[in-house]
Amino acid sequence: MKIYDFHAHIYPEKIAQKAVEGVGNFYSIKMTEDGTVPGLIKAGDEAGIDTFIVHSVATGAKQVQSVNDFISETVKAYPGRFVGFGTIHADYEGKCDEIERMISLGLSGVKIHPDSQRFYLDDPRMFEVYDCIQGRLPILVHCGDYRYDYDSPERVRKVLNEFPKLTFIAAHFGGWSVQDLALEYLLDTNCFLDCSSSMMYLGARRSKELIRIYGAERFLFGSDYPMWSPADELNRLKSLGLTEDEMKLMTHDNAERILYGR
Repeated sequence: MKIYDFHAHIYPEKIAQKAVEGVGNFYSIKMTEDGTVPGLIKAGDEAGIDTFIVHSVATGAKQVQSVNDFISETVKAYPGRFVGFGTIHADYEGKCDEIERMISLGLSGVKIHPDSQRFYLDDPRMFEVYDCIQGRLPILVHCGDYRYDYDSPERVRKVLNEFPKLTFIAAHFGGWSVQDLALEYLLDTNCFLDCSSSMMYLGARRSKELIRIYGAERFLFGSDYPMWSPADELNRLKSLGLTEDEMKLMTHDNAERILYGR
């Protein structure tokens, strides 16, 4: 059975060190990996992870096309190893045109990080994007930071109510540092969630509780490389004591359902 890591960031080698340092500074943590494509392949081999859903974020509108080109080129260079998600920005002109270009480039979804991109998830400027991709492409969204209000669980719910056909993946148990608030707003919605950058903070008991409250059929495994080691994160998931069926859903079945409709 193929194992998918649904949440991995990559950067061109010439800027990877600076990008990784920037992310570490944003969260005041020491990053564990180098953020490069070779680094991710090595980490995947060590962890026994077959396929990574890879992405990067455009912190400004001018970066959108170059980021999407880089992700597409990387996916094509390593067929079967990577699935690419493009990015978009609220300030970008011609959002739907770029979505169509993403599809032509072979990209399979969209990733946004409103906290670092500095726009609100439910900003009306983004409605064009959600309308353009609903029923066509999934969107993976960084959600929930007590320091900001750009992508709060309440804003996630507003978007889900407005665009009910959107395949939405709320990263970090739906709320990176506000998971209990996420549970309040997202339990009865139709969004998926991933477990990236959360289990070490929540602890094993609460992580397992939340997975079972939402249901494993809504969860995806994600390491948040290069923030954490994929091997360490996969081992952390394995240590929760989930059933074989729950693990299969989180590491394989849900990813294939989102990506390929299987």
